[in-house]
Order: sequence, then C-alpha cells, then structure tokens
Amino acid sequence: MTTVELGPGTRQATPQPVPLSCLLASAGLPSAAEDALITGITADSRRVQPGSLFVCYRGIEHDGHDYAPEAAARGAAAIVCERPVSLLSRTPTVLVQDGRQAWARLLAAWYGFPSRRLLLVGVTGTDGKTTTVTLLHHILSACGLRAGLIATTGAKVAEQELDTGLHTTTPAPDIVQELLARMVAHGAEAAIIEATSEGLAQHRLDGCEFDIAVLTNITHDHLYYHGSFEAYREAKARLFASLATSYRKPGTPKISVLNKDDASFAYLRQFAVDLCLSYGAEGADLTLEHVRCGRGMLSFRLRSPWGSSPMQLPLPGAYNAYNVAAAIAAACGLGVPFPDAVRACESFQGVVGRMEPIQMGQPFNVFIDFAHTPNALEHALRTARSLCEARVIVVFGCAGERDRLKRRPMGALAVQLADYAIFTAEDPRREDLEKILAEMEAGAQAAGGRPGRDYEVVADRAQAIERAISLARPGDIVLLCGKGHERSMCYGTEERPWSEHAAARAALEKLGYRGQP
Repeated sequence: MTTVELGPGTRQATPQPVPLSCLLASAGLPSAAEDALITGITADSRRVQPGSLFVCYRGIEHDGHDYAPEAAARGAAAIVCERPVSLLSRTPTVLVQDGRQAWARLLAAWYGFPSRRLLLVGVTGTDGKTTTVTLLHHILSACGLRAGLIATTGAKVAEQELDTGLHTTTPAPDIVQELLARMVAHGAEAAIIEATSEGLAQHRLDGCEFDIAVLTNITHDHLYYHGSFEAYREAKARLFASLATSYRKPGTPKISVLNKDDASFAYLRQFAVDLCLSYGAEGADLTLEHVRCGRGMLSFRLRSPWGSSPMQLPLPGAYNAYNVAAAIAAACGLGVPFPDAVRACESFQGVVGRMEPIQMGQPFNVFIDFAHTPNALEHALRTARSLCEARVIVVFGCAGERDRLKRRPMGALAVQLADYAIFTAEDPRREDLEKILAEMEAGAQAAGGRPGRDYEVVADRAQAIERAISLARPGDIVLLCGKGHERSMCYGTEERPWSEHAAARAALEKLGYRGQP
C-alpha cells in the first residue's frame, strides 16, 4: 500500500486564497465581523501557517480552544470556535454551535463539495462493513464504473491505494474531503465510505452528500463511547437521516438498504427516502435462500426485484451472504444490472484480514480474522467449525479503553464454541492488561470453562499465536481474531509495529514450514 501525506493539516486545494466570508457562506456558517483571506484550514495549532483558518472544538482529551492563542501567534487569519477565546492579537473569530460540524462543512466547501460530483454510498453497521464496502467497490469497478473507496483497510483512488492511518475506519474530515477531491480529479463517478458510529457522531462525514445508506447490522459494541445501545443506534442512524437533507443530484434517488433480519430494521425504516431496499432470509426485497458454506465457498440463491440467480463465491461463512446481498442492493440502486452484479461477485477474492487463510504447507489451517465483537467472534467460530471436523483453537483479546461489557461474553463464547482458547493482548492502551484478561477469564469460567482444559492466558500476542500453532494437529483450525489487517498494537499511548500475518508465518517457520506466504 502506498503511503501518502494525508491530514491532519492545512490543505492547499486552491491556487488562490479564498475570502473568509465566501467560505463561511458556502458552509452555511455565521459570518465574521471582519473578512480575511484564507489559504488553508486546520484543527491542529501546530500546523497553522500564515493565512490558515483555525477551527476549535472540544475533543475527548484536549480542547482546541486552549490552543487558539498559539494559532493566532502562528499567523492564523481567523479562528472558528464554540466559545469566545482570549487572544493577544485582533484575529477575527467566528462563533459556531459545534466546532467539529463546522470543521467538516468548511472543508467540504474548501474542496468545492466534491461529493456532489460523485454517486456516494455510505455503509455502516457493527460487523461486515469492510467486506460490504470492498465487495461493492469490486462490483462497481468490474462493471465499468470508476469508483473510489474509503475503508478500514485504507483508501483507493484510481489505481492508487492510500494509507489513512492506524486504527482508522472513518478518517477525520480533512482526510475524507481531500480523498473525495482526489477521486473527482481522477475521474471517479462513485465513491463508497465505511461509516463508523464514532465518525458519524463526531461529524466527520458532515459535508458528504450521500445517495445510498447501507446497514449491515447493529450489535453490541462501542458503548464505551456512546454510553448506551440507544445512543449507539442513533449515531448509526445519522447516516440514514442525512439522506433527507443531503444535496439532490439530478436523476439520483435517495436509497436506504436495510437488513430485514436485524433488530434495527423498524427503527431505520422510518427515515424518509425515495426507496428502501431490504435484504434477509424471508420477506425481504432481496431474499437469501438455500445458504450453504463449506471448504471456503459460499453458495445460495438470491431473489431480488431485478431477478433471481444462484450465487457461488470464494468466501467462508454463511454470514457473508448478508454482506453480498447488501452490496448487490446498493450496486443495483446505482444502476448496475443485476446479472452483471452477480457475475462480478463471483470473482471477488475477499478482504485482507477477514477469514484470510495463511498457508505455508502445514497440515492444519490458520485463519486471520478481524472479529473483535461478540457477534463477529461467534460468526467466525461457527464458520471455523463448519470448515473442519477436527479442533478449533482460537486466539484473541479485548481492546483496552473500549467496550468493557463485551469482554465476559467473548470469553464465554470462546469456551462454548471453540475446543481451546488462548486469551491474549489486543491494544490494551492505558488499561492494565492483566485486568482485561481477568475479565475474559471470568466470562469463560462462568460458562463452564476451566484453565488448562478449555483455555489459557498468554499475555504476549506473538507468544500466544506461537503457542496456538504449536498445539495444532492435522485437520485443526487455528483462528486468530481481533487484529486482522492492522499494522500496530497500542500499549499505553505508544503504537508498536504489529503484523498478525508476520506473527503467524514466524510461528509456522519455527515448526519447519517454509511454504510460500
């Protein structure tokens, strides 16, 4: 993947400075008492240059208003803030209700509202987002539509793959708008964005004019941030609510794509759209029939408003049938003929770190999966069980400073659905790793699990993977969950380099396997 300079910072998207008054008016924000020429926009005081517009907002750990004097001293042409700030200079200030929202709108205006020149799809949900957006991008590209992508695994602009940062799914608005502008500049006709609940709640996607909103599912996750399941669901719903107020592109309807079998269906169905497409096992617009999976292949029949077709894809897991249906619904909503969408799916090869096999000649299977929620872990374990008649050995952890309530359920699931589990580190951050592991153990023991018989704890993740692979016998599956594609592990505030793939291959090499990675 090519690494490029992408936010946060001052963006130089126009050759000439822009009057502050024009920028504020375009973004729908209050006017300033004095005008100024703006040469860039940033929310990071360290990146302010003469002519920058500095935007303040209250963050999780820092308050941008505290850095307004520094921004002014560095030559900021104006400051947007949520409350009055004390400055030694006469730098113009603009008061807004929400600094995050203002920042996103200003950046959209700064880049000339690039999403108004694209067919824009947003995909949200707890699990399955990355597979769905990647599959949708594959369908559009295979059917001749030039499309861009912003997802957990990175961004795609034309033929270039771009790194959007560590532990990032929905980037900050400066990156989002710059990427959309790049897509337009490279002739893209459509774009797909993976939209997280935090990204939506923090207005990172304000200024993005969506045409289609897709929901995979809503299960237990991110309550550490949202506080309640209802607030979590409301954050996801922002994507669907935005369809009623977003920019209308000529001849382009506003469409929602909903999972009929998810508990959120009735709640999300209430939002006004031109067309709602549902998918599910029964009574949906796109109906899944005769779902079968085995030996890494998924097969089913998909009935839709545009026709019916058998489907076969090289994807493990019956749950992926839902992701396929969601992607096809969105593609057809964009005008792709149903038969073409079906054919495109059959050449899809999956997503890095999503039930991805690692094969180096060993007589057992090793899979890497990003599963880090109870729902995703359950699907991954059930899929692994369907792929083998021998043992399933799972390795996973629970992230620090994230949803604590999922640790015990995930520990319980491991001993209920796997033959053996190894609990280990997964981005402990500033939490005590031993306490995280103890919570997982408590869940395992409450479900009848016993240390040494059903599970063990190996705090070091590389050692845990090595231990699991050393235990594997012919026909077994070793399932490594939680890190997937990620390239770092966070201890304290330090991001340490990490590769699940490299750790798995190193463990296999220690056992003498030297096959092609």
